[in-house]
Amino acid sequence: MRIIDIINESKNPVFSFEILPPLKGNSVYKVYDIIDKLKVFDPKFVNITSHHSEYIYKPLPDGTHRRVSVVKRPGTVAIAAAIQNRYGLIPVPHILCKGFSKEETEYALLDLNFLGINNLLVLRGDVKGVETPIPGARYNEYAGDLQEQVNLFNKGIGLDDMKIEGISTPFSYGMACYPEKHEEAPNMDSDIHYMKKKVENGADYFITQMFFDNEKYFSFVERCRREGITVPILPGLKPVTRKTHLNMLPKTFRIDIPEELASRIRECKSDTEVKQAGIEWGIRQAKELLDGGAPGIHFYTMSASDSVLEIAKKVF
Repeated sequence: MRIIDIINESKNPVFSFEILPPLKGNSVYKVYDIIDKLKVFDPKFVNITSHHSEYIYKPLPDGTHRRVSVVKRPGTVAIAAAIQNRYGLIPVPHILCKGFSKEETEYALLDLNFLGINNLLVLRGDVKGVETPIPGARYNEYAGDLQEQVNLFNKGIGLDDMKIEGISTPFSYGMACYPEKHEEAPNMDSDIHYMKKKVENGADYFITQMFFDNEKYFSFVERCRREGITVPILPGLKPVTRKTHLNMLPKTFRIDIPEELASRIRECKSDTEVKQAGIEWGIRQAKELLDGGAPGIHFYTMSASDSVLEIAKKVF
């Protein structure tokens, strides 16, 4: 079933969340533990992040180091299949531009099609740490380019006009949006312009970057509606769990933390107190969003699944 149909047909706000594949060498049960914790709230779908390869420096016996490329979190497609088979939940794997060639993307789409997984989140991905492109390889530069590749695949057209058979259920997909503006966008008008193009080209819904100020979400949605963007815009929330988040989250994700929450975090004597403050803020934030008409809440569980559990108990 398509995520857009689930959102539109649900009588209640949808609960969903995002997980990270386990680090290379770690057990998939780390993922299962999170799902076991949250499945009681009837998640409508589970997103699985994707990660490009990164360079690390491997020490050699002579004391020097050799730069090697590794994928620290492999298995997005496999994790999606495992979730579908183990829990009967709808998995939504992330498909990225950055760090993946068009050929690699096509193989991922073929594998997902074989598995009967037909919901995606189509993203540009983080440009930081992306390897230098292999000479002669083909890459999608922007999310809109990747969107075009998925659209062609849905029509049975692969790279080099290869015919792809057996696509009984085309991919349906959502994309990302930014209530506080994408860090590379010159202004919000530009962001909205590209959102409209993504909808015109097939995006069924959007999930926002994390944010902590609900007014920014409501203002953003209102502006989108004025510009004719009518698809659902799911708010994405991540609970604060550590004092370092006060500076790290704004720096990494180019978002603001409201002074009310920032001052509360500064007063905390330990990360245990910060975690509790994050839970309380998350409950308040989620309730206000749903009361204001948000179609659901999408939670980022990274290092915060216990907090998400406590918030969901009070909200769903």
